[in-house]
Amino acid sequence: MAKVAERHPKGLYVLFATEMWERFSFYSMVALFTLYLRDPVEGFGWDAADATTLYANYSMFVYLSPLVGGYIADKFIGYRRAVMIGGFFFMAGHLLLSFRSLPIVYAALACLVIGNGFFKPNVSTMVGNLYPEGSHLKDRAYNIFYMGINVGATAAPLVAEVVKRVYGVHVAFAVAAFGMLISVWILGQFRRYVEAPKPEVADTGSQIDMDRAVAGLDQRVHTPAPAMAIDLVPDRRRIGALIVIYLVVIIFWMVFHQNASTMTYWAEENTAWDFSGTISNAINPAWVILLTFPLVAFWKWLDSKGKEPSTPTKMVFGMVFTGVAFFILFIAARTGEATVTGDNPYAFEVSPLWLVGAYGVLTLGELMLSPMGLSLVSKVAPISKRGLMMGGWFVATAIGNKLTQIGVLWTYWLHSSFWLMLSAAALFMAVVLFFLLKPLKKAMPGV
Repeated sequence: MAKVAERHPKGLYVLFATEMWERFSFYSMVALFTLYLRDPVEGFGWDAADATTLYANYSMFVYLSPLVGGYIADKFIGYRRAVMIGGFFFMAGHLLLSFRSLPIVYAALACLVIGNGFFKPNVSTMVGNLYPEGSHLKDRAYNIFYMGINVGATAAPLVAEVVKRVYGVHVAFAVAAFGMLISVWILGQFRRYVEAPKPEVADTGSQIDMDRAVAGLDQRVHTPAPAMAIDLVPDRRRIGALIVIYLVVIIFWMVFHQNASTMTYWAEENTAWDFSGTISNAINPAWVILLTFPLVAFWKWLDSKGKEPSTPTKMVFGMVFTGVAFFILFIAARTGEATVTGDNPYAFEVSPLWLVGAYGVLTLGELMLSPMGLSLVSKVAPISKRGLMMGGWFVATAIGNKLTQIGVLWTYWLHSSFWLMLSAAALFMAVVLFFLLKPLKKAMPGV
């Protein structure tokens, strides 16, 4: 009998659009925020170190909050309801930022943290729940979903730059709230594609059936998949393996999320173009859009030959590409520093091609690490704890974001030294993860 080709469900595209508009609102704020804090006219005239520190603290709490939001969704309100609640908090936060007041800024950040906690882990979990256990489509689904994130993230800085120039930064923050309104409307309008009625559970007394019943409260239900190797691994061991992955990728997030602070400062002050640093935040997601489908096609081709690497192996390559990207910026900075004739070692500009090229390599690293991590959690986490463990992935992101505060060295170190340090950190963790592959594969067979 011919094998019936698996297809992506309609719910994937509903969640694609929901996340796309949410990320439009989120990354509008990210593209504007640190430069807004430093702006002496529309903002507050902060220095780079203070702006970097507040952004690092905000980012830490943004990515800690999914641990709580994932738990609440798992145990009490379900994934779709959690996402809707998060959307309303997001709208409130972006609207508050449209007022120039430092106390209101802190209130807005609190709303955004709460909104992200409810929204982010649960929309990601809903993607995985659209697919039967063991589906080969799951990695590719997360790549497609990740492209939706980056469609919104590409549009956000472009729109923010135009609105900021014409109407000012506070109106640009209000536009972010409008993007969130569209996101919530899409999920509400097409919810039938991403959830199913509460399942009836066979009276088998098996723990697997009970787990599926709990997890199925707010997700699509499938015919139970045949037992797989991962099903024979105890829950403790699976959770332990995920925690090891979380610890390793902390360094990736520390390095990657320099994009909203030091990489934006580099674009603003050391890149020879006529744009503000805000616009540079569109480069990375634009690369994601360009590279996602070719990369998905490449994994599909390898899968057809039985040679697709395991998810942890993909993540090793992701760390290597990340290190190479910052080494490119190191060379760019050394090139610029060699042209300095005065006493200011930061007074230089280099071609924007350095930044565009570095972002291209960094994006390859990101695509082999971030969506792969989401897929890994979805495949390895015990079903009844999937939202909680998805939250754990974001806790690792939170710690990495707090460590982006290392960007305070930007005004004390040579830029070349700073980029080299980030490159070395990423390459070191690639080596660590490589040597952990064998025990990780034993704890996560088949992924």
